[in-house]
Amino acid sequence: MYRVYARDPLARINLGIRRRLAPLMGNDRRKIELMNVLLFTLPGTPIIYYGDEIGMGDNYYLGDRNGVRTPMQWSPDRNAGFSLSNPQKLFLPVIIDPEYHYEAVCVETQSHTPSSLLWWMRRMIDLRKRFSAFGRGSFEFVSPDNPKVLSFLRSYGDETILVLINLSRFSQAVEISTPRFAGFTPEDLFSRNRFPVIKESPYVIILGRYDYQLLLMKKEAETITLKEEVVVPEILVENRWVNVLEGIPLKRLAETVLPEYLRKCRWFGGKGRAINTVTVTDSIPFTGDDETYVLLLIEVAYAEEGTEAVILPIHFAVQDSALQLLKESPEAVIARLRVDEVEGILYDAVYSGRLREALFRMVAQSRRTRVRGGELAGRRTRLFTRLLAGGPPPADSQILRSEQGNTSILFDNRYLFKLFRRAEEGIRPEEEMMRFLTETVHFEGIAPFVGALEYRRPGAGPVTLALVHRYLPGHSDAWKFALDEVTRYFDLVLTQNNDTKKGMQLPPSPIDADPAAIPPLLLDMIGSFCLEMVRLLGQRCGELHLALASRPEVPGFSPEPFSFLDQRSIYQSMRSLARKVLIRLKRNLGRLAPEIRSEAEWVLAAEPEILQQHRRFLDRRFSAMKIRIHGDYHLGQVLFTGKDFILIDFERKTAQAMSERRIKRSPLQDVAGMVRSFHYAAHAALIQHAPLRAEDVPYLEPWAEAWYRCCVGAFIHSYLQTVAGAPFMPKEQEEVEAMLSAFVLDRALHELGYELENRPEWVMIPLRGIRRILESGHSGSLTVRRGL
Repeated sequence: MYRVYARDPLARINLGIRRRLAPLMGNDRRKIELMNVLLFTLPGTPIIYYGDEIGMGDNYYLGDRNGVRTPMQWSPDRNAGFSLSNPQKLFLPVIIDPEYHYEAVCVETQSHTPSSLLWWMRRMIDLRKRFSAFGRGSFEFVSPDNPKVLSFLRSYGDETILVLINLSRFSQAVEISTPRFAGFTPEDLFSRNRFPVIKESPYVIILGRYDYQLLLMKKEAETITLKEEVVVPEILVENRWVNVLEGIPLKRLAETVLPEYLRKCRWFGGKGRAINTVTVTDSIPFTGDDETYVLLLIEVAYAEEGTEAVILPIHFAVQDSALQLLKESPEAVIARLRVDEVEGILYDAVYSGRLREALFRMVAQSRRTRVRGGELAGRRTRLFTRLLAGGPPPADSQILRSEQGNTSILFDNRYLFKLFRRAEEGIRPEEEMMRFLTETVHFEGIAPFVGALEYRRPGAGPVTLALVHRYLPGHSDAWKFALDEVTRYFDLVLTQNNDTKKGMQLPPSPIDADPAAIPPLLLDMIGSFCLEMVRLLGQRCGELHLALASRPEVPGFSPEPFSFLDQRSIYQSMRSLARKVLIRLKRNLGRLAPEIRSEAEWVLAAEPEILQQHRRFLDRRFSAMKIRIHGDYHLGQVLFTGKDFILIDFERKTAQAMSERRIKRSPLQDVAGMVRSFHYAAHAALIQHAPLRAEDVPYLEPWAEAWYRCCVGAFIHSYLQTVAGAPFMPKEQEEVEAMLSAFVLDRALHELGYELENRPEWVMIPLRGIRRILESGHSGSLTVRRGL
């Protein structure tokens, strides 16, 4: 030990070495982590000597053991932040060795660096607390084939953790050949990433120099999600229900209850991702109608990367209220809560009518309420003041739906209160867009914006909790209109006789479709009303873009040149998405039905052509401009009044960062979204049309394609006529076609990735869409005939 770790005799004392961990390990981060892993995973209670959590140095020239008793290095300030006194009055001097100087190695600096030793130590401590096997479990050495790798098991209850530690300064391979592990899936404790399942054959793991692996051994069956009866967990607290946010109850709530609850919520955007940790970062008590509610700000850290801030209001219900919630809204129940001898439920307070009324009243009355750490502030527009006309705000409310990122609440069939579930600082894109369209340009094609609710904190940007706009009763969305029209169209097609129809010469691409050239038979079956409404939808889309580009003096809405740098950025984004989605498709190939698998194999084989299509996006400079756009434009984002269309939901894709959602883009991306939405409607009707016989589907597929091309042709022609001469549009027709084709293909690939993760049975729709896009240059006709 002396020869390796204390060559200098002054570093030795009695039978020990008077050094801190970092200098003892030569300040090698890998060795420091490895020694701490041993400390935290071996049996016993880990003791950390102060300063070792940041890698402090020492000064063994001070004599005795004073070399490791120097002032704690809190900050780069005077005396390392340990004391404000004269440095000469300190009992021991601070460390000024250049390698461990207090200005470089201190708590303040490392607290702001997520990759620092301090943050790693915090994660390691949290890991030990989360898994009882380290503190209470049994210990068993595992004899690997490589003596340079220390291997042992820690087991407690259902937890079995395999610890592998490479004590060598070179990379090592170790085989796990214990038969009892066959059928287990190793899961990394830090990242929660799963490794391939262990088979009967030896399982090889490679470890880098001074590397380690902490693997939770899970049975393979445990990794499959099954629909079982939901068991509501129970939490015990004393005195008051809000004590659930303190001590052991909070630990259980954050570690066990909330991760499971969030996965069941429709509004939660991370259902398909592995959750690493859930942390309650802030709890804001809020009083409404003599009831205390708590607004939780929750940080969800995912295993692969990234975090998400979630808003969850909570409340405690007992007796009849609890029974009613369990019966009518079981999705609201977070946990059973016992406060001393009183039993009740902890639930999502959005399901409390009194809370909904209190929040809406704050907006309607522009009221501010001081809460811990800041204030809740309601803001109403002049339009809202006129609509209320001095009367009281409506109290009756009902929850309409929960979508990804928000919950919509209807008040008195007049106002829609959209409660956001993601906490993001700054002005939300939807509020900015709706305020601009309502108050600045007075655009009539939207539901008017009337107010907002914010949470404000000193030194931080406002967090928009909710938006309020007028509700338009009795209107369904354009998606339902399209499904009804295509279903009616299919019914007419099926009434035709079995004779082979003449080949109908349709354009190779819907982009080239001329509505005036639609064959009479097809025109009669689609219907003039349907095509007229589709043309109107294209007109409304164009009018939206003209309105968004009409005020160049407003900085957030002034059109900007579409530069070659923008082209390259979009190209890289499309290329990256294509590669990611195709890799996911290849991994899921075996899970797909045989008829879908053949289509998927065709698309996978066409990867070079897909990438070549993207490269064509850089073949020329586009003479266009970029503006603020809707960003998630499809039939589900448009209301149909029976004779007109109203555009809704300007939040764009909530999975994107707020700054990214405010970026100006080509308006043709909105057009591409609607093009793909028509394709979805045509082919979704084949899936959802209940009376269809199996033999009818192959016959209807080319007719569905014909309906899609005709409707899209009408939509695009109407849009182009509306925006003709607008500065944001490319000057040449070839540029329009090139940009639109690229955006449509990119949208189809995005849909493919979504369906693979959420609705595998719908994967065929984007697969066929991609294939049609790629084949559009090879065939100029579409033959519609009834098969045998």
